[in-house]
Amino acid sequence: EVQLQASGGGLVQPGGSLRLSCHASGFEFDEFVIGWFRQVPGKERHWVSCIEKADGRTLYSEDIEGRFTVSAVFSENTVYLRMNNLKPEDTGVYYCAAVDGDTTCNMALYYGMRSWGKGTQVTVSS
Repeated sequence: EVQLQASGGGLVQPGGSLRLSCHASGFEFDEFVIGWFRQVPGKERHWVSCIEKADGRTLYSEDIEGRFTVSAVFSENTVYLRMNNLKPEDTGVYYCAAVDGDTTCNMALYYGMRSWGKGTQVTVSS
């Protein structure tokens, strides 16, 4: 069973930065993808970014591209989300999620992530 734990959230002023971490364990296969999602109360969970272990390929949603960077230390099964120039609309609970096996971010986002961790709250406010 894949388990994930996101951390690193907090309160930051507009224009500030945060780095979120997601530590994963329990993978059965060598390959996997991990995605980051954001949820605001009363709204659907929205994907933010994704990374593939197989080739390090990354994917970003349009509203954050250029401000956020996803990276990983795959040997430690840890994925990071560096968030720069944060805006109030970036506020929400951030979750990491995974699909274990040989797949791609596009496939995982289309068919749905299989394993979810508990989220970490990010609040962007002055």
